[in-house]
Amino acid sequence: MRVWGLWVLLLAASGAQAQGKVVIYRCTDAIGQLTVQNNTPCPKGSTQEKRIIEDAPVSSAPPTVITGPGQYSNPAPPMHPPVSSQLPQVARPPQTLPPQSAQAAPLPKAAIADADRLPPPALFECRTYDNGRYLNDDGKPPQRCAPLQTTGLGNVGSGAGVACQMVDDQCQRIPDERLCESWKQRLREAESALRFGRADNRDASAAEYARIQRIVVESTCGK
Repeated sequence: MRVWGLWVLLLAASGAQAQGKVVIYRCTDAIGQLTVQNNTPCPKGSTQEKRIIEDAPVSSAPPTVITGPGQYSNPAPPMHPPVSSQLPQVARPPQTLPPQSAQAAPLPKAAIADADRLPPPALFECRTYDNGRYLNDDGKPPQRCAPLQTTGLGNVGSGAGVACQMVDDQCQRIPDERLCESWKQRLREAESALRFGRADNRDASAAEYARIQRIVVESTCGK
């Protein structure tokens, strides 16, 4: 009966007859050889067993795989990667924040009553021949050498020479209402020169910074 069941399953799974009646004949000849026939009766002299299968449904399931006598297995459905409802995360380069500006340390408080404070000394804003600007205490900075375009000096072969002319910087007194603001700017410039200036000039830079700091702290600018 195992062979009979095997052939019935094969014929039903083949789907050759999707609709209508299917007749299966099991034939055994005189020497005992077994054959199974579809819609064809057994030849004369054979022992015949008949089975009718009506309206064999067409299955949408995957075909049955025979792995051995009496063993059947259905192939596993294809595996699909899970579909994520979220958008893929895009790798972003690391973000670099701008450095925070260094805050100046608070100025020390002078032991002077506000009523006893005096206005800061005069201060001048000077401009060089090439439009550079700087602050000066007395408005009389030393002269500087402005280069001149010359020919025929010092180098006969090339016809070009180097010369300069001594010129004065143009200075103007800063108005009183801007004095404290300008002196504090001068103090910041002196602090930068002390921190980032040349090592061999550190003593002079420290003395200049202490002088300007004392002016700012002890004057009306230090209230």
